[in-house]
Amino acid sequence: MTKQPAIGLVMGSAIAPEQLISGARTAESVGFEEIWLAEDYFFTGGVSGATLVLDATQAIRVATGIVSAVVRHPAVLAMEIATISRAHPNRFTAGIGLGVPAWIRQMGLYPRSPLAAMRECVESVKALLRGRELTFEGTTFSFDKVKLTYPEDVPTPIHMGVSGPKLLQLSGEIADGTVLSVAASHDYVRWAKQRISSGIQSAKLGDHHHVTVFALYSVDKDPEVARAAVRGPLGFYKSTGPNALTDIYGNSDEIEALLAKHGAESLAEHMPNRWVEDLTIAGTPEECADKIRAFGEAGADTVALFPLPTERVEALVELTAREVLPILRT
Repeated sequence: MTKQPAIGLVMGSAIAPEQLISGARTAESVGFEEIWLAEDYFFTGGVSGATLVLDATQAIRVATGIVSAVVRHPAVLAMEIATISRAHPNRFTAGIGLGVPAWIRQMGLYPRSPLAAMRECVESVKALLRGRELTFEGTTFSFDKVKLTYPEDVPTPIHMGVSGPKLLQLSGEIADGTVLSVAASHDYVRWAKQRISSGIQSAKLGDHHHVTVFALYSVDKDPEVARAAVRGPLGFYKSTGPNALTDIYGNSDEIEALLAKHGAESLAEHMPNRWVEDLTIAGTPEECADKIRAFGEAGADTVALFPLPTERVEALVELTAREVLPILRT
């Protein structure tokens, strides 16, 4: 029997900061197992958001999902992680990725080699958290006798938010887990796990590597209301063009054609309904439960739900607890 995935909630990003505390408390009280704080630029901060949520809750696990490897120097990021983890032992996971390229370029921070930047960031963060002193000149970052005054007492899991084959393999090699983007298909999850496993094998690590899948999510007694809520955000993510997720799903050519004909702003209006069906978790409570189970069968250890519309977060959380979670737990 396939292990039931843990159910997480994605907060932050387009959710206003003042909604985080009440939303997190509600999520913990109704039985969600994890809260992930997105840091999409320039919305709500992931590190500050995670701190707010940890302070406002009692036991639920909290994670950044994800913060960029290049927006903060790894020494500063390690300092922030150690501060959070020492204040909240065994409750925090640090999700680190490159970030949406367009936003990183807005800040003039896009690295010459994303692969090198991710390796240097994650490896140096882990070393600093263990109390090591670093001095080296890397491709993206440099360190001159950098050492944390307050390294970690309890190791913080480091998960990489990545999508392409080389970065997925790197995640398996150096990270404790991987965060897979919204709009992932079940086939993509299976494909990603193969790339991750290759990295695990090359590094001769143990088999435990936690895979989290983010999913655009809406639930309603009227399935069309739920699907309408995720359609626009799905179109936004697909408007960036083809990538590994679309290649595996098989709609890269279709995306290019739609973008050429209608433009990025109108993609959601013209994209096929099957994309919403296959690449989101949206519909009735029964349909949503089935889709969550399907991600577990594909290999997800956690399915983290990104609730839409964002202004209805608490209502969606309560409806999920009342109508979706009981189906999953029977």
